[in-house]
Amino acid sequence: MSIPAIELMTALRSGHSTSPRLTWYGPDAERVELSGRVLDNWVAKTSNLLQDELDAEPGMRLRLDLPAHWKSMVLALAAWQLGMEVVLDSADAELLATGSPEAEPQGGFDAVIAVPLPALAMRWPGELPPGVVDFAAEVRSHGDVFMAHQDPEGSQRAIVSAAGTSHPHAELLEGFAATHDTGVRLLVRAGDGLEQALVQSLGAWQNGGSVVLVHPDVSVTEKLLNDERVQGD
Repeated sequence: MSIPAIELMTALRSGHSTSPRLTWYGPDAERVELSGRVLDNWVAKTSNLLQDELDAEPGMRLRLDLPAHWKSMVLALAAWQLGMEVVLDSADAELLATGSPEAEPQGGFDAVIAVPLPALAMRWPGELPPGVVDFAAEVRSHGDVFMAHQDPEGSQRAIVSAAGTSHPHAELLEGFAATHDTGVRLLVRAGDGLEQALVQSLGAWQNGGSVVLVHPDVSVTEKLLNDERVQGD
């Protein structure tokens, strides 16, 4: 079954293959720009990592203990492409992706993924607890094309919002995503949290738009807005 997340990734890699879809501004002068094709490649690699190494399948839950960041966006899209539920709070989950693996109790999860937040980190800086998967080191070895082992179900839950509303996969873009004009170049402030970043970005992408995601420590200057051609800050 084709669910909206799968259709979205198809649209990003086909209709917007070379134009920017997600641009990240982070600390230390980080700027990462992902075209539709490159974003789809990262999502496919991540879906393959989840499925092939961690036995993820439709209906399983992935907790994202991460701030709004280009990597957390990729992980959410990969989970949804698989038909998984993304968990943004302390609810139970089978898998955990975190930027602080040393601070997390490992026993409550089938697997833990350590996600280094420096934008271009090639591996986790330092030692990881036994059994923890290094996202940066492992994800690049996986294929750029994702083929699901099991078809996802549109009726299964994709996410529960902070307000407590449950959104199934079939209604992710209608019920969870924000409404934006066609082709919008949207500024998204990472300081508003991961849920809002996902809500706003999904709304932009489903209407052929693109996103500029800015870390709280980065000043949103007129130059940045003009350089990125952001519409209506």
